Amino acid sequence: MDLDYLLTRWQNVRAGSIETIDKFQADELDFTPYPGSRSVREIMLHIAHEEYGEFAHGVAQTLNEFPPEYSPKDYSSKDDIKILLESVHRQTLDYFRERTDSDLRRVMHTPWGATYKLVEMFDHLIEHEVHHRAELSLILGILGREGFNA
Repeated sequence: MDLDYLLTRWQNVRAGSIETIDKFQADELDFTPYPGSRSVREIMLHIAHEEYGEFAHGVAQTLNEFPPEYSPKDYSSKDDIKILLESVHRQTLDYFRERTDSDLRRVMHTPWGATYKLVEMFDHLIEHEVHHRAELSLILGILGREGFNA
């Protein structure tokens, strides 16, 4: 697997996520598509939370336990959320930029008992973001607007 390809792919995914986030109006951040679902704000924060947790706890293993979720009340605007996403993402990318193509084949043992190659963890982080970006895009459609056009 080509590390440069994965880094570029994630850069493009993140740009699409930011583009999607920017399509929401401030008064839509607490919209939920159905009772009991995550709000738009919570989905955005979940993208950051899972990246941070899976990277810091699962990949780099610098955290002894999976971190708690980010509190929606601490992120009142899209700008606050985008700053968080950038901060989390910078740490992840810095780590992967220091790896080599051969490092991607390294087998990892996660704290939750799973075994993966590093490339599989990297790809999962990207796939997770794509999944929730699509969820946000669908919500834009529910709100009557165009979502992300990949």
